[in-house]
Amino acid sequence: MTTALAMLLQIDWQKLEPKNWFGGQILERTPAGLSIIYIVAVGVLVGFLFISFVDNFGRPRFLFELNLPREVTKKLTKTITNRSIRTWQTVFILLALVVFGFQVYWVYFADTTNEEFQALAYKDLRTRRVGGAAMKPWILDRTGKLDDSLANYKIDDKGKIVRNYPLDTEMAHLFGSAYGPPGLERTLFPAQVTEMPEAWQVLMEYRKPEPQNNDVRITIDHDLQAFVAGQLNGKKGAIVVVNPQTGDVLAMYSNPSYKISQVQYSTDYTALDGDQMDRPLLSRATREYYMPGSTFKTVTMMSAFRGGHEDFLGFDLPAPDCYTPYSGSKPICDSGGSCEICAANVGIRDAFKVSSNQYFAELANFLGRDRMGETARLLGIDAVEKPEEATLQGLFPDIWNTSDKRIANAIAPSRSVMVTGKSLSLYDFGIEGMGQGLASQMTPFQMALVASVPGNMQGRLMKPKIEFDQKPQPFSQVLSPQQAAEVRDIMSTVTEEAGGTGGVVKSTLAGTGIVAGGKTGTAQKSEVPIYDPKTGAKKFVLKKKKDANGNIVEYKDYLTYQRIDGWFICIAPLENPQVAIAVVIEDIGSKFGGGTAAPIAANVILKSRSLGLLGDKYTPKTPAAQTPRRRTR
Repeated sequence: MTTALAMLLQIDWQKLEPKNWFGGQILERTPAGLSIIYIVAVGVLVGFLFISFVDNFGRPRFLFELNLPREVTKKLTKTITNRSIRTWQTVFILLALVVFGFQVYWVYFADTTNEEFQALAYKDLRTRRVGGAAMKPWILDRTGKLDDSLANYKIDDKGKIVRNYPLDTEMAHLFGSAYGPPGLERTLFPAQVTEMPEAWQVLMEYRKPEPQNNDVRITIDHDLQAFVAGQLNGKKGAIVVVNPQTGDVLAMYSNPSYKISQVQYSTDYTALDGDQMDRPLLSRATREYYMPGSTFKTVTMMSAFRGGHEDFLGFDLPAPDCYTPYSGSKPICDSGGSCEICAANVGIRDAFKVSSNQYFAELANFLGRDRMGETARLLGIDAVEKPEEATLQGLFPDIWNTSDKRIANAIAPSRSVMVTGKSLSLYDFGIEGMGQGLASQMTPFQMALVASVPGNMQGRLMKPKIEFDQKPQPFSQVLSPQQAAEVRDIMSTVTEEAGGTGGVVKSTLAGTGIVAGGKTGTAQKSEVPIYDPKTGAKKFVLKKKKDANGNIVEYKDYLTYQRIDGWFICIAPLENPQVAIAVVIEDIGSKFGGGTAAPIAANVILKSRSLGLLGDKYTPKTPAAQTPRRRTR
């Protein structure tokens, strides 16, 4: 007796509980089993009803019924009883069909046709189970910290679990919405489309364990992304920050933007798409073309180094006020017709520091179209023969380093283009070499890549990447390590030496020990539409003209103006750059890139330092105390 009692005490009774049967899945399989029993039982019942219903019609009659008149037969008690039974049989069959039809409707059609069902569907445990399994993983920033996640879940006022974006506006162009072109939200996660299991499958098959720890980590830094968005508050433009050594995109923002959470329906997307004045859906960072201005002189300078002509001397004696490409050509001068540096035998270092238009126009023509085109292609810029070809290049997903082609397609930049055909005059090509004219199809994303090449210690253009765990991959070898070091040194003259156009950067970084190098730019964009701020429509004046038949007709002449944009591209810290930055600010009026875009870039460098993105040497001991971490929840 004592032995039996001891054995009973050693039994793990928890294993015998129903919830632990079938590998702990009895609670999940029970409803499936009961559903099958119900279906079989109702099917058997309907079968018996149908058989008896048909059998009544073939029932043999008694002898005394055979010759009775029909009127008498109808009045017999047996006949009346059989008729009543058949009636109830019909009723039961119809009711069974209604029950089955009811079930079919709610299982297969209600979720798409019944609004009330859709509103209450989240309360259904089965729907919540399936919905939970289909929930997208969290998107974490480069730190991997949950507090700095870029996409997660929260419970809204109605108790419903919804996708949440802590940087709702700041990440809109990268993540995209449910409508329009796909962004990272619709491409970062592998497609997992599986059919809903039938009750028999649930009953007879074991469920596979759901994947764990499948959150996605991207290269964006949460706090830096929030910071660059704040730098563009009240402005139109874009900022791109990449690591030139790895290609990591640390921050990328375009303003104006929109809130992902506000695009719940296609009508919301259509309304944003109709705003042609602010164009909030447009990612200016990757898909808006700008005239690069003098920042493009960095491309011309790298082309000179690649061709072995970094010692090119411009302005032969006697020194001209402007550069005239050929006899009878219009002269190419600095802003306002001036000459920034008109001494004889000017070298590339001094010309770059003061941003001499004349020098770089002359240098581009000296290098030639083939050399310039070759360098452009290594930088990801397409070189085409004719101006009309420049508008046909489309997007450039191949520049991205991604694990899935869908990701590259979703965030592909517009292909930057320059024209190098022989039909161009020396004047037109000289203008292009200094960043004007037909060099007008450059994106801020592309110019950040241009800055990253001398910033790379090996002189390579690294493919930009957005997935944190993706291994770095080079796009091209543009410069030798020695050439890259020399170009970095020349870029430092813009920010560090007296007379440089980006001196504000040095003053902003004073006391940090950080030395940066960069290039300012100021560019004119012609025939920009003028919008009515009240209506958002293009402004116009009504004019009259004669048509082909000589009749006077009225037409709209839309008003335009010449917009001035400010640029700055830079790298820091100079001895081993960890950030390459491109900033463009639209419509700066009479100001210059050195006074508008350069200060923003300097602020981004300081913020990167506080976040530890410039390396241990420049990481403050108490970054949280010096630079409060911004939270957007």
